[in-house]
Amino acid sequence: MTAFQPVILGGDLGAYAMARELNEAYGVKPIMVTAYNPSAIRDSAIITRHAFDKANEEGPLVDELLRLGADLKARNPRRRLLLLANTDWRIHVLATHRTDLERYYVVPIPPLEVIERVSDKQEFERLATAQGMPVPKSFYEDFSGADSPEWRPQPTPADLRFPIVAKPADSSQYENLLFEGRQKVYRIDTPSQLSALWSTLAKAGFRGTFVAQELVEGDDTQMYSVTAYVDTTGTVSLLCSAHVLLEEHHPATLGNPCAMITEPIKEILEPARRFLESMPYRGFANFDVKRDPHTGRFYFLEVNPRIGRNSFYVVGAGINPMEVLVSDVIEGHPMAPRVADDEVLYSIIPNHLLRRYVVDPKLREQVVRLQKAGRISPQRNPKDMSPKRWLHLMESELNQYRKFGKYYPKPTNTGF
Repeated sequence: MTAFQPVILGGDLGAYAMARELNEAYGVKPIMVTAYNPSAIRDSAIITRHAFDKANEEGPLVDELLRLGADLKARNPRRRLLLLANTDWRIHVLATHRTDLERYYVVPIPPLEVIERVSDKQEFERLATAQGMPVPKSFYEDFSGADSPEWRPQPTPADLRFPIVAKPADSSQYENLLFEGRQKVYRIDTPSQLSALWSTLAKAGFRGTFVAQELVEGDDTQMYSVTAYVDTTGTVSLLCSAHVLLEEHHPATLGNPCAMITEPIKEILEPARRFLESMPYRGFANFDVKRDPHTGRFYFLEVNPRIGRNSFYVVGAGINPMEVLVSDVIEGHPMAPRVADDEVLYSIIPNHLLRRYVVDPKLREQVVRLQKAGRISPQRNPKDMSPKRWLHLMESELNQYRKFGKYYPKPTNTGF
């Protein structure tokens, strides 16, 4: 086994999940580069935190990574350094500075031009349509000229049906923008609400593109997730899908799944494979898909050029995604293509709280059965469960009652 040291940017749940996957597979202790010390990694025995207070600023972050890489290589020249991230902004930073970073690190992400194509929802719509993947009807508002006093939003198309969902066309341009009333995703019921949002975004300094997308009906249980890995030969060597049960409803994290059941769904796995293999894609990808409850048709909403916050569901389905990655980019031996097909309940919220939001009797019966078998969560790590870690876990899970009580007190037929 080639000696390697993982370096992970960030310290949220998604970053910790990758750290746990690496630790379980190889016994390594990843270095986490973070500005803060959030509860997801606080007091963890399986990581080493590298504190850097400017980790959310592009230039200083890259400089610090180069300094860290030089230092680690000086200590052990033969050990390979694996650089990972799990947010759109960080992935974009790594891709932009790949040439410099690869002096020290293996950077297993897609090329910058591919990231920019698939991250832009307008371009994703074009690419998906070319592959025969259904997407909701959308229109796009460009804020690049909003500094000009003459700038005005374009008129809302007459054939756009409300309600709609509004979100950044490229979330890496929105990730670090802060303003009052900021949400990750917006539900818009009328043209006047959409106009108000455009005004708010312009005043807040947003200068990217926002997409207004017709809302596919159905609650959170109509959402699905696909995680894939494309190896260095351009082959999709890992596929896994999951049926979402509940998403987070806090404005800052709206739309992030917090409970899922893993199951192989050919109707979405195969289109995802075709899409990724139609371009020079490399690395992990995570698709958001929604099923129309009336027609049964699956609509592809977006693809993120990273593994996804909830990657630990892939472990539950039978494959550790970090083993697929390391075998490919560290060992130089791409694995044979596989689909993770075990059934498991992935959930970061208490069992009782989840049952409150699953109203379909058949699905609820499945949830209860899988809860009895034992849910999985990256935070429930037997190798990392000191008294302090246990308190952080209990605080995190109990806090879910407060958040759902405030932002989503009871289930609705739209998920909003």
